[in-house]
Amino acid sequence: MRKKIKNQKAESRMTNENSKTRGGKFYILLFVFLFGLCSCSAVEYFKAEGPPSDAELYESYTQTELKTSRAGEVAAMVPEYELLSQSQSVIALFGQKKKGYKRWFNMVAFDENKLTAKRKYFFLADEKVKTWPFRSKRRLSFESMMVVEREVLDAPYVNQNAKRAAILEEVLANFRKDMDEVKADNKKLAVSGMVINQTMETILRDLDKSPVLASRLSSAEGMDFDHITFGKGKIWMGVAEDIVDVKVKIDSFAGRFEDPFSLDR
Repeated sequence: MRKKIKNQKAESRMTNENSKTRGGKFYILLFVFLFGLCSCSAVEYFKAEGPPSDAELYESYTQTELKTSRAGEVAAMVPEYELLSQSQSVIALFGQKKKGYKRWFNMVAFDENKLTAKRKYFFLADEKVKTWPFRSKRRLSFESMMVVEREVLDAPYVNQNAKRAAILEEVLANFRKDMDEVKADNKKLAVSGMVINQTMETILRDLDKSPVLASRLSSAEGMDFDHITFGKGKIWMGVAEDIVDVKVKIDSFAGRFEDPFSLDR
């Protein structure tokens, strides 16, 4: 009887040891599998996104010269990866990649009498910027240069801050007018325009609440603002004679889950 009990205990120990061995092997295999999966994901995550580069997207904007470039010259710049939308006085070039999570456009408005460029815009938004360690960032860039009417620049204002705010309102009004000329041809272009409109309205509301912030528009540091979906950003504005130059930059970790382009997904 004792011998039988000893044999049963020995068999039980062997069963437990075999169970531990099998369990250990399982966890080792699971670790190897997950490590390989993560490694593949990391390689895929940081793989270069391919052409066109951001610098190439920006070329049309830099090559267009106000008061000089003509519509035919701008239309000739259309690369194969961009779609052309146009009216009698506005040309827009739109493109996207990363399954629509990265999109951009160049837009130029022309003087109807002189037929030369009067306003130009560049927009680039990337919802999935690659960062380490696998944190999502959203990046937005909007630039505009335009000829502003003297009646806006020379009007009497309470102070320089009021003048800066009024000029920025004129920039937004002109952008809306130009976007309305071409947005019907391309829904994604229209939604991108809505993002810019939302951004500029946010900035103007901040200026309305605290007019003194306008003094930072022309500083090297720029004026801070907080976009509802893209996060924290900065805006700069410079004026030289009748040319107004505006730059908006957002490069922020995505702490919000709203999709800025949900209307055209």
